Amino acid sequence: SKDLKGAMENLIEQKRQKLSTVEKLDEHMDFASQLIFAQNRGDLTAENVNQCVLEMMIAAPDTLSVTLFFMLILIAEHPTVEEEMMREIETVVGKQELQR
Repeated sequence: SKDLKGAMENLIEQKRQKLSTVEKLDEHMDFASQLIFAQNRGDLTAENVNQCVLEMMIAAPDTLSVTLFFMLILIAEHPTVEEEMMREIETVVGKQELQR
């Protein structure tokens, strides 16, 4: 637990340092950046920022896998939607082979 907390603090500090050296801030304004700026304004504490980043790192894989699972089930239950998706993919990708 202490190791994880320390790792999060290090990641946030690295992000904070990166933000302080970039020329164009708008290219680096992700959610973690917004949290850091909220802390700088006094809207959040350092602990709030650490907890939010930790929850994003831990929760994201679970929520993503559940969302993908239900999306695939819905596609399988609606073949006309699947056909439309395949047509759209072919329109964008063409006859190129898809790569991983």
